[in-house]
Amino acid sequence: MKASPPKLIYACPETDADLLYATRFFAPDAFLFLEQHGQRAIVLSDLEIDRGRRDAKVDEVISSSAERKRLGIGKKAPLAKFLSAFLRDRRIRRVLVPETFPLGLAKALGRTGITAVPRTSPFFPERELKTESELQLMRRAAQITETGMARGVEVLRASTITSKGALAWSGRALTSEILRAEIESAILRADGAPANTIVAGGEQACDPHERGHGPLAANSLIIIDIFPRDARSGYFGDMTRTFVRGRASDAQRALWELVKRGQAWALKQLRAGAKGAAIENAVKNLFKDAGFPAEEHEGRWRGMFHGLGHGLGLEVHENLRMSRTTLKAGQVFTIEPGLYWPGLGGVRHEDVAAITQDGHRLLSRFPKTLEL
Repeated sequence: MKASPPKLIYACPETDADLLYATRFFAPDAFLFLEQHGQRAIVLSDLEIDRGRRDAKVDEVISSSAERKRLGIGKKAPLAKFLSAFLRDRRIRRVLVPETFPLGLAKALGRTGITAVPRTSPFFPERELKTESELQLMRRAAQITETGMARGVEVLRASTITSKGALAWSGRALTSEILRAEIESAILRADGAPANTIVAGGEQACDPHERGHGPLAANSLIIIDIFPRDARSGYFGDMTRTFVRGRASDAQRALWELVKRGQAWALKQLRAGAKGAAIENAVKNLFKDAGFPAEEHEGRWRGMFHGLGHGLGLEVHENLRMSRTTLKAGQVFTIEPGLYWPGLGGVRHEDVAAITQDGHRLLSRFPKTLEL
């Protein structure tokens, strides 16, 4: 069997999940990764070398300054010149690189006789199936997410309802921005890294990716969607709950219960071999039969006009999509049906599930409560 070409990455692990997966090493700047003959090496600056030798899960940690000196490449020489010499020294003329590999660097290597061949995602196919140790890390990410949600619930419960039907907390109007700040502060204290937390109420909740802004109203559906990263491991959590501070109307309660029923049914269908598209379509048909079709109405979409779920791991949206997947044991998905109905509000329930051979393992475990 012909050996696969070596793999090369030049990226920052803060933003490149493949590099973080391959090295388990966080750094604020880009560095080189090479996998050859099953051995993994990284080239780090002097600022990172000691920490890399201690923490990186690779076979070899190389000092950039020492390697440049050994190869006779000056400190100020371009990266491409150093990289070309580094690869030639290891008898490499052809490398597999991610689709996101810098174009300028690939062209510069090409001029020195080294071919960079882009590999379509996923660069490491094994990322799709999570190991038991990864699932433990993802459970910790889910717990960080739950900490944020618990703070959101605490503040909503403590808020008061004004005579004008608004929410007040700590002597001032409770806004999406204030509640989001409280949630994200709790996540930071739990060693998580929050980003773009959604706190959207009323009509804003009818737009699935609206972050939310301005005062929150009583007796109105409020969607809270939290997807922080565990600062230690880099794995993401992702969970959504929908609340009413005050009293829900019959119509709001019916919408909330319908989405909860759809999610519960979908979770029961999860197992290796199941067709994700069939599960997603069945949930959408359930909502349609109840009078909530996915459709464009008066220039806006309403109903469930997004997918049932996506892959989760070192990226908040990994390559997998429920509608395009035959489920396998070890995959991790969000299960997040939602209904968005202008004039009534939006509801989404989201949990994280790891697929098993005969079912699923729920990684997020925060209760679902409508009225607070």
